Amino acid sequence: MARYADDAKEQVRDAVDMIDLVGTKVDLRRAGANRYEGLCPFHDERTPSFGIDPVKKVYHCFGCQASGDCFTWAQEMEGLGFVEAMEWLADRYGVTLERESEDPQEAERRKRRERLLELLERTAAFYVRYLWESQEAARAREYLIDRGLDEAILREFRVGYSPSAWDKVLVASRRAGFSNKELYDAGLASKAKGEGRIYDRFRGRIMFPLADIRGRVLGFGARALRDNQQPKYLNTSENDIFHKGRQLFAADLARAPAARAGEVIVAEGYTDVIALHQAGLRNTVATMGTAMTPEQVGELTRLAPRALLALDADSAGQEAMIRAAKVARGKKLELRVVELPPGRDPADLAAEAGAAEIRRLVESSVPFVKFRVERALATGDLGTAEGKDVVLAELRPVFADIPPSVLREELIALVADKLNIAETLAAQLLGRPGSAPAPSAAPPADEVDEAPRRDAVQLTAAEEQERGFLAYCIAVPHAGAKALEQIDVEHDLTTNRSRAAVRWLREHLDDPEAGLDEQDERLQVLIRDIRFRAPKPEDEPSAEGVEAERLQLLLARAEREVVEARRAREGVDAALRRRKAAQEEYAAAMDRVLEANAPR
Repeated sequence: MARYADDAKEQVRDAVDMIDLVGTKVDLRRAGANRYEGLCPFHDERTPSFGIDPVKKVYHCFGCQASGDCFTWAQEMEGLGFVEAMEWLADRYGVTLERESEDPQEAERRKRRERLLELLERTAAFYVRYLWESQEAARAREYLIDRGLDEAILREFRVGYSPSAWDKVLVASRRAGFSNKELYDAGLASKAKGEGRIYDRFRGRIMFPLADIRGRVLGFGARALRDNQQPKYLNTSENDIFHKGRQLFAADLARAPAARAGEVIVAEGYTDVIALHQAGLRNTVATMGTAMTPEQVGELTRLAPRALLALDADSAGQEAMIRAAKVARGKKLELRVVELPPGRDPADLAAEAGAAEIRRLVESSVPFVKFRVERALATGDLGTAEGKDVVLAELRPVFADIPPSVLREELIALVADKLNIAETLAAQLLGRPGSAPAPSAAPPADEVDEAPRRDAVQLTAAEEQERGFLAYCIAVPHAGAKALEQIDVEHDLTTNRSRAAVRWLREHLDDPEAGLDEQDERLQVLIRDIRFRAPKPEDEPSAEGVEAERLQLLLARAEREVVEARRAREGVDAALRRRKAAQEEYAAAMDRVLEANAPR
């Protein structure tokens, strides 16, 4: 493995401009001598909880606990390993990295990979030119435009066209100095059966480059245009560089928008993704028509904590959603479903109904469990007692994972209405939350994703902040106990739910769920949600973080008092002074957190 000189990391760190680096993803504003803040790119928020220290070159977010240095930033935002991140930063800031030692075989593999990547990039550019400049590609251009796709978005995705001749890519690549073996290893050439002769693998097809998270072309997806051209879709064959099961189409383009939105939209096909990007939904990727793999789920979780499945509404698309939920179970990925009209895919809808309608459908996505319940009711035999029992048996595993909530009650009411039984009976037959499914002659349904057990009430930004503070107290109980005692329950908090949680945690911080009244489902859900939010030990929560979270609540209170004073037209100056003092205390606390998180 390549090894750089011992001082390479520090050379790169010294060269990095942290404001420039982070500023490409976050709108930063100065908040202190050595602090800039902005909205966190790792989760959705309305008020800034994310800050950087441009001198120490570190960042930290109190909302989601993301933190690190310039190298961690490159790894998280660009999807890189550490060495790749260092190389990426070195290239960005003009640092020449010297390799101290490298195994000869490793050096050879690296050079070979670099050659193949260069060949793939050149070929992608060739296909793009051929699409827009050749007479042969006129039909392809017409097809793409008829699908409602503009030239600008097609060029952004580097969509191209492969000539129908057998050797156009071969000849051009050989002239550029690439060998037949390199063409074959890159997946651009196929071998004639029984002969050593090779020929272009892709001919007379619309070409969609398949890139990694850094935008490097690893292979191609190719769509046929002629009716008799088989197969309809042809991909690069599996090789050392390209593995279809690990790929998400457009992940490189969707990465930053998905991080900002806190969610990623998952479509099925290439043109669906391009159409959604053109409609302004830039956080869209595709599974390229395959059943979702664990590797793809892993890639989705790196993009965002929530995935919206916008798959075709036919039975195959619905089955794909259920398989996706099974693969995602146990992962930190919340699944929702974008309900599309029957017989319409996202590209069709964008062309026919317009971008506004597509955005409306996405914004109206439903929890996967609701989709699962509605599907069982729509496809089950509800005309007989036996058929109703089968539906109930299918739904028991689904309801076992739905915590006490408004959503659960709504779904029970829906089941009761469709089965024409009393709600109390439906609730009894579906079982208590978290209970094991009752035995049944019917086969169990596919498992669904295990979403965090959250209260279904829509939280305000202030209450999200309050729960974040309480979660941090649970993570660092020795500091949390002190912070909880310092809280003014009536004035520092905005809801009775938060006040009830503080009173409970003051007495039960070491084991928050111990002694909860089984009859008080609201408090159970509340405490479990707060405990779920608590930073894990590997996130290295600190006493400094607890104090900063507490001071952020005081700052929020000061902001509210300014608003009230201005509304009442009295005491404004005093409120402004209190706010300024709170801002200074909070900024100092953030500096201490950044200092604690700085690499040693």
